[in-house]
Amino acid sequence: MRAIWSGEITFGLVNVPVKLYGATRSHDLSFHQVHDEDQGRIRYQRTCEVCGREIDYEHIDKAYDDGDKTVVLTDEELEDLPAEDNDEIDVVQFVRDEQVDPILLGTSYFLEPVGRSSKAYVLLRRTLEDTERTAIVTFTLRTKTRLGVLRVHEDLLALQTLRWPTDLKDVDFGPSKTTISAKELTMSASLVEQFSGDFDPEQFTDEYQEQLRELVEAKLDEGDSVDTDATFGKDGSADDGDDGDGGGKVISLMDALERSVQKRRGSGSSSGDAKAAQATKGSKASKSSNSSNSSKKADGAKKSSGSKQASGAKKSGGSKKSGASTKSGSTKKSA
Repeated sequence: MRAIWSGEITFGLVNVPVKLYGATRSHDLSFHQVHDEDQGRIRYQRTCEVCGREIDYEHIDKAYDDGDKTVVLTDEELEDLPAEDNDEIDVVQFVRDEQVDPILLGTSYFLEPVGRSSKAYVLLRRTLEDTERTAIVTFTLRTKTRLGVLRVHEDLLALQTLRWPTDLKDVDFGPSKTTISAKELTMSASLVEQFSGDFDPEQFTDEYQEQLRELVEAKLDEGDSVDTDATFGKDGSADDGDDGDGGGKVISLMDALERSVQKRRGSGSSSGDAKAAQATKGSKASKSSNSSNSSKKADGAKKSSGSKQASGAKKSGGSKKSGASTKSGSTKKSA
């Protein structure tokens, strides 16, 4: 794994050099969006509402809108803030494990000991374990000051971010007043006892993602797919240049990278892509004439054999929605 941060855990006069690694990953399938008629990729553009041009990342600043006025902050101004250079995880308090409300817990990270000796690292881990304490810490990650906790995870120290108290929403609802009888409590406790056991996360599976993968694999096996290169369409570099009047389209970094890759593939690959795109348009012509979602689901159901694949085809509409939301999320991250 690649470390995303390095620094020191500090409490009192003790310094523990560590590296920070992401502890979790997503098992969900990643989707992007395409046009339902010709399967062309759908892309989001960073367009300026004043000049109408698409703007590259290097010309984008952050801004805060208070309703009437907007304050623009440059990268240089943000880099001058003191939190930018903080490379310490400062322990501010040790509390009992049960005092940390799980609703406040956020992203998890693993901490790796750095240096020839890991004695200070092991000492801190053993101390937290033996005293049944959790360390409340503050640290800076990706220019943001964060609140977190240090916990013991097997032989490692784990760091989890904590939401700030102001991040929790105030609610104006709650259960109505009611009376619970002793008999009801006894029956409820008996039911809890029947379902009790030791927690083993390995016994749980994400059934939706498993069926989604089966659906994707089935469509690939049946040939119900299009050539990936064909979804990018033709190379429009000749149309994207500046027309000389200052209103030309600004090419994003991602566009430039994709076009460089396409040129490297050579003319042979380009002609193959064009044939694949033409064949794809021909094979999808009948589907394009019927744009209703119910007809598409019916076509998917006819392709499936057996009730299981029919059920999977039924979920394809949900998959499309999942794809849209996932793409939106990933776009924000990359931005």
